[in-house]
This record gives sequence, C-alpha cells and structure tokens, in this order.
Amino acid sequence: MAKLTLDLHDIFNNHQKIEHSLESIVEEAIDSRIKLVEIIPGKGSGQLKKRVVRFFEQKEIKSKYHRLEKDSKNFGRLFIHFKH
Repeated sequence: MAKLTLDLHDIFNNHQKIEHSLESIVEEAIDSRIKLVEIIPGKGSGQLKKRVVRFFEQKEIKSKYHRLEKDSKNFGRLFIHFKH
C-alpha cells in the first residue's frame, strides 16, 4: 500500500510552513488517491503534535479524511487515513 510521509522536524518553529505542508500533503493524498499519510511531528514537548492534531480537527480539513490515528508504539507519529 502506498503512503505519504511528512517529517516536520526541519520546520518545527515555522507556523506558516507547517500549515502549508499539512495542507499540501492532504491535497496530494486526495489527488493521488493515497489511503495513508504518516506525519512525524517528533516527540519533543508534544506542542507540535498538538498543533498538528488541532489542524486536522478543523471542520474544513476533517471532512477530507476518514480518521486520525495516534501511533500507540511511537508518541512522535500520527497516521491520517483516507477513504477514496
């Protein structure tokens, strides 16, 4: 199964780049009919992960994907599942 991966380590302190990267990967997954996106905010203090989760909880974004899964084995990773 094909999946997309977005590692946010390099842009952790740039809010605009984070938002743009998240929006881009969602659109790419939809356009390419990819069913799984892996997002790596990293472990750190957890603030970046919270920001990413808040992004995906927005009404206009939430309608684009099926479900968000927090990796139980790795605190610094999220999976976004799409239904196409």
